[in-house]
Amino acid sequence: MTDTVNPTSSAALFEGQRDLGWAHGKNLLVVDRVAHGRIGDLPHLASELVEVGVEVIVAYNNQAVAATKQATTRIPIVMGFVINPVGDGLIASLARPGGNITGVTWDPDPQITEKYLELLREIVPRLERVAGLIDPTYPQIGVYRRAAETAASRLGLVLRHQEVRAEADLPGAFARMRNEKIQAVFVYGSGWKFVARKHIVALADSYRLPAMYIWKEPVIDGGLISYGVSLADLNRRAAYYVDKVLRGAAPASLPVEQPTTFELVVNLNNARALGLTIPQSLLLRADQVIE
Repeated sequence: MTDTVNPTSSAALFEGQRDLGWAHGKNLLVVDRVAHGRIGDLPHLASELVEVGVEVIVAYNNQAVAATKQATTRIPIVMGFVINPVGDGLIASLARPGGNITGVTWDPDPQITEKYLELLREIVPRLERVAGLIDPTYPQIGVYRRAAETAASRLGLVLRHQEVRAEADLPGAFARMRNEKIQAVFVYGSGWKFVARKHIVALADSYRLPAMYIWKEPVIDGGLISYGVSLADLNRRAAYYVDKVLRGAAPASLPVEQPTTFELVVNLNNARALGLTIPQSLLLRADQVIE
């Protein structure tokens, strides 16, 4: 269950399941419930899955996992890329999650925000003023916000956070960035911003703002640069947990995994459109360069 649609990640989950001997329509029946960014629908969708009688629920992001946890303490729940599940009260610990929940977490150290700012400074000449496009209601996001503010101060950058709670807030946020003479923007994660990524990319282009993303999908869609965990890889690992649970393992006995591999993706077409020259040293470090 998720609050957004991500075909690439879903394909990776199914691919991982096939590799482990599970085939949809043969020995596996998949029941989907998607909130399409409407967080308030998640409790109802979770209850539907419980009523259907599924044997395991894969739930993406903190809100979906929390709604599913509220709906059932019996059916195993496999997390997909949640943030700080211990701090958010979803599990007891990474090593011993307890209860009926286990899985994978999108949980890099909040200090990764310094890496985002360093990359923008490497790309944008004489960078001084950066905006953070952030949804303050997203679980655990405050930890990343504070880390970014500390990192910006250390790097000698001015960081102005633009708070957006829904897609309708985006045009006003970008207009404020122009008024505040922002030179680049870092887009924090959230489910609805993933859904609205093409809108964000278009706005960044129209305001000629270099933009840093935590997922590669916006860069594939035309954005400038991303650095972060591969959602597809996390889904393949989630398939491993589904396999273990379906074969009888108790979720409480399966330690939660954290990511260890991060991807750097650069879109040279966008860089040229913005009049930027990507340093060769950065291109050599990139996992994928889009031309």
